[in-house]
Amino acid sequence: MERVKPIQRNASAAAAEQEAYRPDLVTDEEPKYLRRQKPVEIRRKKLGGKTWPFYRRVFVWTVTGAALITAGYFGVRYALYSPQMLLVKPDQIDVNGNHIVAREEIQKLFVHDRNRSVLRIPLEARRAQIQEIPWVEEASVQRILPNRLRVEITERTPAAFFRNGNELALIDAHGVLLERPEGEDFHYPIVTGMSENLTREEREKRMQVYQEFMKNIDLVKPGSSERVSEADLGNPRDLCAVLTGFGSDGSAPAITVHFGQGDFTGKYRTLVENFTQWQANAGPVHAIDLRYSRQVVVNPDTSAPVARAK
Repeated sequence: MERVKPIQRNASAAAAEQEAYRPDLVTDEEPKYLRRQKPVEIRRKKLGGKTWPFYRRVFVWTVTGAALITAGYFGVRYALYSPQMLLVKPDQIDVNGNHIVAREEIQKLFVHDRNRSVLRIPLEARRAQIQEIPWVEEASVQRILPNRLRVEITERTPAAFFRNGNELALIDAHGVLLERPEGEDFHYPIVTGMSENLTREEREKRMQVYQEFMKNIDLVKPGSSERVSEADLGNPRDLCAVLTGFGSDGSAPAITVHFGQGDFTGKYRTLVENFTQWQANAGPVHAIDLRYSRQVVVNPDTSAPVARAK
């Protein structure tokens, strides 16, 4: 009986405690939830949350960047102002591809670049100046470090002599007039009918016709272009040429032939195949007109047309 009584008291105490915490017995003044009595501890990360390896990397990159900037600064100063990079003498300019153009004529274009670093020389501007020399067709300028320049040029190729009044100059296939260099021996036909007052584009257009004519007659008989001593390009619709070496023995005097403005191959073939017969029928031949489609006129100022089948 002594052991049972404490158990009953404990049960009564638990019932009383449960009755004390019934929700309906809790007044509005009491909180429904119990608050923590101990404040929550907030842990702060050191140095903004970054780790020491991160800051080591930042430091290394900063030092490396500063070193590169410093090296670049002194490198640029060396490249632009160091005596080892300066263009001092004309011998530091190599010129290749020149035969007519004097080496000194090209070197003097760089006189304003003396005592200047080769990296500061405007290559494109110098190239344009070199190409203004009449005999220069193409040019290139390169830097050869530390202190040299290389100039490569392609000279123009004359196509004929150009008669300008009583003087003879040279002219290339693009209509560019060239002075005759001293000490050079050229063998070209003479082109007439043009003046230096014509635009270069117009001279080039007529020289293209001349080039086509010379090429086509060589297709008929190799070496025929060497028989041309003069070509009159004054009339765009009629190329008139003075030819030598015709006849069976090749001793016939020079003849003037009007070829018109096209079909030079067919017309020249007609001339080669029929010249001996025309000479036998008409006597000495000094002029032939091949401009007409179905007839050939031999000695046009003294004789009648000679009909032929086309």
